[in-house]
Amino acid sequence: MTDSIPPMITAESVASGHPDKLCDAISDAILDACLSIDSNARVAVETLVKGVEGKAAIVLAGEVTLNGEAPDYEAVARDTAASIGYDDHTIGMDATSTDLCEVHTFITTQSQYISQGVDGDIDSQGAGDQGIMFGFACNETEDTDELRGRYFPIAAALSQRLTRRLDMIQDTDEIPWMRPDGKSQVSVRLDGDRIENGDGGRYPEAIDTIVIAVQHAKDAGGFSLNDEAQREYIRDTVWEHIVKHTIPDRWLKGFDPAKLIVNGTGSFPDPGGPYSDAGLTGRKIIVDTYGGGMHGGGAFSGKDPSKVDRTAAYYARWVAKHIVAAGLADRCEIQVSYAIGVARPVGLLLNTFGTGTISDLELSRRVQSTFDWRPAAMIRDLELKRPIYRATASGGHFGRNPTRDGHFSWERIHEDRIQALRNG
Repeated sequence: MTDSIPPMITAESVASGHPDKLCDAISDAILDACLSIDSNARVAVETLVKGVEGKAAIVLAGEVTLNGEAPDYEAVARDTAASIGYDDHTIGMDATSTDLCEVHTFITTQSQYISQGVDGDIDSQGAGDQGIMFGFACNETEDTDELRGRYFPIAAALSQRLTRRLDMIQDTDEIPWMRPDGKSQVSVRLDGDRIENGDGGRYPEAIDTIVIAVQHAKDAGGFSLNDEAQREYIRDTVWEHIVKHTIPDRWLKGFDPAKLIVNGTGSFPDPGGPYSDAGLTGRKIIVDTYGGGMHGGGAFSGKDPSKVDRTAAYYARWVAKHIVAAGLADRCEIQVSYAIGVARPVGLLLNTFGTGTISDLELSRRVQSTFDWRPAAMIRDLELKRPIYRATASGGHFGRNPTRDGHFSWERIHEDRIQALRNG
């Protein structure tokens, strides 16, 4: 008999140069370009990328309706890919070259039968589609100074920090042999005794395993490809410049560096990115949210805020975060569902997993009296008609710091809402 596996929670994140994230970035850059022209634009754009021997292709498809001249979709796609680092075909794609990278555009206008149900004021604007959305918050980050106020699953918070660090290295060219494509994964060991005797909490205890994949130049470190010395050099660089730079001391304390796995197959050399894997918008929905758990299946990127797949997921996160921040629960998950063309949700279910200070039924009543779940009201409350979406395309949509420019408004805590929830 093998040894039993201890209770563990694992979350994954991917860098901005991962092919799927590249597609998310292009789709959201097009959305931002459209909203800059018309704040009421209707946008649903998907992107596909793939590199083959001698060339690469970007395919844009979807629906856009706006009041004004449409942006140059091809230029937006090329500029976005190049800004992420794909300006060299030997790496995986050269989006700056019309010879080495083709862009194919298949974008029409939104169906009139959809638009007639999603235009209007707060009372009449219906949901842009049917579907189920989830929001979640917990207090797992709240004993870590660097993460306090996030109210987010710790494994997801740490894995996202790792890939945001990979993105930062790309932006600064701090480590020239590192490439845009990369992944992270963090497994956090849970306190089994507290789970068995506890009240529904998950009780994260320590990091067990960290996994990093990072694309690299074939001659990284001046070594030959697949040379054991090169692998050790890459691993040591990842440990010093990514893991130790990123993971708070509270979580690195006691971590066994032998449980850092870097490029588990041995090497991840050029060409990577779209050459090694095709990319597609919306294929990293768990990475975008909480690293695991319930998800309604709807992706975010490339969709304007009339699409409840995106807006209601943001709003549900906002509400769940307020519940935990108010001290009314240690964990909170909210499910909300909509019918296309109908303003009010079909259903709303709240679950605090036994950690609530009041009943879930009473908390649900307070939530519905404090927050307005109609699409136009959610858009208003979170100020979602602005071009703020490109920033969400990598590093996670949740657990981020809100900015003065309006990014991640669904992460901002409002004291009046806290008091309303507490007072009932």
